[in-house]
Amino acid sequence: MSGLLFRDVALLDGRRADVRVRADRVVEVGPALEHAAEELLPGRGRTLLPGLSDAHLHLHAMAAAASSVPCGPHAVTGPEALRRALATAAPGSDGWIRGTGYAETVAGDLDAAALDRLHAARPVRVQHRSGALWVVNSAGAAVLDLASALHPGVERDPSGRPTGRLWRADDWLRDRLGGHRLPDLTAVGAELTRLGITAVTDATPDLAPAAVAALAAARRDGVLPQAVHLLGAPLSGELPGELTAGPVKVVLADSGLPDLDALVMRIGAAHAADRAVAVHVVTREALALLLAALDLTGVRRGDRVEHAALVPAAVVGDLARRGLRVVTQPGFLADRGDDYLRDVPPAEHDDLYRAGSLVAAGVPLALSSDAPHGPLDPWLVLAAAAARRTRAGAVVGAGERLAPATALAAYLGSPDDPGGPPRGVAPGAAADLVLLGGGPADVLDAPSAQRVRAVVLGGRVLHRA
Repeated sequence: MSGLLFRDVALLDGRRADVRVRADRVVEVGPALEHAAEELLPGRGRTLLPGLSDAHLHLHAMAAAASSVPCGPHAVTGPEALRRALATAAPGSDGWIRGTGYAETVAGDLDAAALDRLHAARPVRVQHRSGALWVVNSAGAAVLDLASALHPGVERDPSGRPTGRLWRADDWLRDRLGGHRLPDLTAVGAELTRLGITAVTDATPDLAPAAVAALAAARRDGVLPQAVHLLGAPLSGELPGELTAGPVKVVLADSGLPDLDALVMRIGAAHAADRAVAVHVVTREALALLLAALDLTGVRRGDRVEHAALVPAAVVGDLARRGLRVVTQPGFLADRGDDYLRDVPPAEHDDLYRAGSLVAAGVPLALSSDAPHGPLDPWLVLAAAAARRTRAGAVVGAGERLAPATALAAYLGSPDDPGGPPRGVAPGAAADLVLLGGGPADVLDAPSAQRVRAVVLGGRVLHRA
């Protein structure tokens, strides 16, 4: 057959129409289109949307997390549960037990000695749920020879001995483990497709050449059918044609903020290379540092704030005046909101993952997952943006709620313009489409991955339910 014809679908603007697709484009939208020699997809009044774009996730980390031991809240609830999980886990091909998602509410602050008390028999590495920290036990420290390690992220006690805590050392850790092969992305591509996500932005900073090559190969082989935009693409050199470069990821790490001069130089180098910056900002201090640096470098179109986990009310207007955009993750409120309400001072609760006030001030806003550190499901993220409810049912910053249609639009921007005008279903648009059960009002009132009936990517039907 040549092309596709969606018969009688509902579009977000309220129209009922047929939609014709040829090759990788929508070519015709209108009532009662004549059925040619093409595959017919009955709509029956169900909603047809452009595919969703997740503007901040980590593809290889998602794949690795799928074969790791869950070590965080909701999966394990205390030291004994974590001890059992590590004891019964099968080691990976590298001989290690790999855990992810750890939070201090499970067994307190971890270092090598604390991890030894939980599991000392085999090398263990456990990632904090923030993604910024790995902790290894003594057996792991010996395998890595941490005593001789020169990486600045290897934490040491006052006597100079490694504590077992490794800050932002993912690439170093992989190299130290013997260049362990990057994980296969087949399951990740399938899950993204099932959820209706047709474009992603990988937010991993400073991607190694091997990681870039692996992502390009996954795209080329069809393992990863989504369009892939990279924040960690190198400043110089050509990217493979299967990938596109976004702003340069700059991490303002909670464990050690850079000095102002160093940040100004980093942002200036990106701007000089004709690239915007995407700056990881979680704390108020990091946000203040970024704004001070941008006062010196100037803002380039496309400069964006990643996460914006705590934004004081007085700063909202500053973000708008500077022309910055924000890529944030309200899914964390649904997943960890009760922890935030316990650990963050009450006076700052309204500052958590702001959304409504940013939109009202004219700040372009994109929603995303930060998977695997946050929930991947975009429909859960949309519900969280609208309700801002924690697992226990508390509301975090009711004034920051987004109208459901506004939240959905924040998943429909182009990868190179997150928070920009939402893509629509119109002639000439890319044939990356999602058919959802229910009309537009149903979809907005009760977003759910269970509504996804079909996903078309590049003009091909890749998922049916």
